[in-house]
Amino acid sequence: MDRIPEPEIMDGLDQSMAYANADFEEVNTSIIERFTGCFPEAVQGNMVDLGCGPGDIPIRFCRRFGGLEIVAIDGSPAMIELARQALEDSGVADRIRFMTGYIPDDLPPGRTFDVIFSNSLLHHLHDPSVIWKSVRALGSPGTAVFVMDLMRPESQQAAADLVEIYSADEPEVLKVDFFNSLLAAFRPEEVEAQLEQADLSQLQCKVISDRHLLVTGRL
Repeated sequence: MDRIPEPEIMDGLDQSMAYANADFEEVNTSIIERFTGCFPEAVQGNMVDLGCGPGDIPIRFCRRFGGLEIVAIDGSPAMIELARQALEDSGVADRIRFMTGYIPDDLPPGRTFDVIFSNSLLHHLHDPSVIWKSVRALGSPGTAVFVMDLMRPESQQAAADLVEIYSADEPEVLKVDFFNSLLAAFRPEEVEAQLEQADLSQLQCKVISDRHLLVTGRL
């Protein structure tokens, strides 16, 4: 099945609210557990989160690890507004900065990070090279990279089956979004080609579930 791109930005308030109110506790907790399994020593210093959405994951990171400071970026003003609201009562407001921006043009100028993190951004990008350009711009030798995303199924029917398995009880707007995101996602061999073209072959792309892939490694 060929890739079918979707809109890059979740700008609608209804869509953003549905995403922010969805129950991602188990999924987001498992992402942090997987990250610490990959980089058990990289839980302090500074992290950038590319495509942070409504901010749940960076808030969870800072609550879990007292040594982290995070800059979290998203292209959707609606998502960043929701993230800032969530931050107010989080207890970690002094260690997270949420900002609206498009990568790679609106990256924090003149900064590199100990950790570059991204979850579910890659499939939104019409030009996937921008995330890898951002990795190169924001990293330095030794930077830990953790980029997790959906993986495109073999067919639209397979995508529909995954929606029913994992999102049957979610609001319709989220089920439609999940389906479209699966169709817009990349295959592992496509991501490997992207890494090679970006001169990032030191990073490893691997399949980690029936619907996810993960790029990890150090620059």
